Amino acid sequence: MKFLDLAKVYIRSGGGGSGAVSFRREAHLEYGGPDGGNGGRGGNVVVAVVDGLNTLIDFRYQQHFFAKNGQAGMGKQRSGKDGDDVVLRVPVGTEILDEDQETVIADLTELGQTLVLAEGGNGGFGNLHFKSATNQAPRRANPGLAGVERTIWLRLKLIADVGLLGLPNAGKSTFLAATSAARPKIADYPFTTLHPNLGVVAVDGAEFVIADIPGLIEGASEGRGLGDQFLGHVERCGALLHIVDGTSETVAQDYATIITELEAYGGVLAEKSRVTVLNKVDALDDETRAERRQSLEAAVGDKVLEMSGVSGQGTTEVLRALRSLIKIAAQEEVVEEDTPWTP
Repeated sequence: MKFLDLAKVYIRSGGGGSGAVSFRREAHLEYGGPDGGNGGRGGNVVVAVVDGLNTLIDFRYQQHFFAKNGQAGMGKQRSGKDGDDVVLRVPVGTEILDEDQETVIADLTELGQTLVLAEGGNGGFGNLHFKSATNQAPRRANPGLAGVERTIWLRLKLIADVGLLGLPNAGKSTFLAATSAARPKIADYPFTTLHPNLGVVAVDGAEFVIADIPGLIEGASEGRGLGDQFLGHVERCGALLHIVDGTSETVAQDYATIITELEAYGGVLAEKSRVTVLNKVDALDDETRAERRQSLEAAVGDKVLEMSGVSGQGTTEVLRALRSLIKIAAQEEVVEEDTPWTP
């Protein structure tokens, strides 16, 4: 299944049915009076979060969603049938954006959430509705209200516990393959990963989800390489794992490149808790290894872990460090939700 995380969708709710102008006509019955029924209500356009989806691929093949119009009213006091709703089924973590791609209409982060994106028009009143003591034979009825038509964007942000960051070929996909059952593409050329991958890892009896996104390069925030279009997938993560290629001669500069792009992206991404790891240490001699770790720690201003995704060396320690950060982030979130509001 091809990964798709952004889709443009055109929606239109149903128009209301018109009211009917009708009079009761039966043999041997004079002055039957008005009996025109009301029109039916137009259908709504609804978005619903369902289980079993992890991409917006369905919206590649269908971009137009139009709800049914309400049925017109009829004689004998019969109201028209309401129009059927149309439902857009999306995965957990989908954002609904307005046509400008900036205004967030809704952020759907829980399974079972529903939202009416466009309400159907009300049905018109039939002439029976206008009957009164002073107007016993009204010959008027209302037309139904038109439906709402709009263009929206669906943007999927994967919900994972940990997000992987690093330059192309830093070893992110290798780490994900070594620690989980995920099988991302691995090769010795840049931008092997073109779409985000998810993997479930386990350490000390606890499981959590890691998201691997395509590598960033300098100028990604300005659209270079694959740009920063995939950084939204790690916005929801509780912690970030920054992997630095230990075989690079400029580890401190490589680290600074990614941090610069995070800051340029904006939001709280640059402020998230991070674990920084020097990868591919099995390819270095002891002296070079110590020198590059020291250089990276000076740039980070904190402790740097070492590992090798290929041999598995140090991966358990990295997973334990990530698990600790995830627990801390979860506790802070609970405290924030439980804090009472004060003026």
